[in-house]
Amino acid sequence: MFTGLIEEIGEVVSVEPVDDSLRLVIAGPLVTSDAAHGASIAVSGVCLTVIDRGTTEDGRGTFTADVMAQSIAMSTIGDLAAGARVNLERAVRVDTRLGGHIVQGHVDGTATLISATPHEAWRVLRFSLDRALAPLLVDKGSVTLSGVSLTVSAIAPESEPEQWFEVSLIPETLTATILGDLEPGDRVNVETDILARHVARMLRLGVTDASAHPNTEGTRA
Repeated sequence: MFTGLIEEIGEVVSVEPVDDSLRLVIAGPLVTSDAAHGASIAVSGVCLTVIDRGTTEDGRGTFTADVMAQSIAMSTIGDLAAGARVNLERAVRVDTRLGGHIVQGHVDGTATLISATPHEAWRVLRFSLDRALAPLLVDKGSVTLSGVSLTVSAIAPESEPEQWFEVSLIPETLTATILGDLEPGDRVNVETDILARHVARMLRLGVTDASAHPNTEGTRA
């Protein structure tokens, strides 16, 4: 589990195809400082497992992770090449504050930047949105873009054929994450709010009163 608060911007050292998967080596001195084998690190919002650690020639800590075919198909991971910058976050500790929101690192898909509108102290980014994901985003709700916990500042009316949403980025977010590098046409990884996904699933199954479900009573002494 993650919070969506990026700890550092890492750099892809190498990308190696392995059958239908990829093996990534990523430099990130902070996130590798205490990373053990099997640890989870979110790479631009995609939860990956550390399988090895190392160092670059200039002494930066690195970690190696395998990316399966489904993650490649659902995210921008397959677009990465050596030298690419990525957002990095270690798994949250249970004794720390949850400064962002609950982020699983399980990407729902991607969104494409339509426009970036600068303001005096912030920048508004508008992204296209797959209509299948549109019900999972609400105005002032949470969304994770390439691993960054953000608040939806505007959203397209349901009647519009092309769905979109906006986020407003403060200077800290623009400089501390790779979102400040985005140009129209660039894609980002999207993870919707886990609570919204659960509610949507219940509605699809026709569950309107969870308390009446036989599996929700629990075990009583």
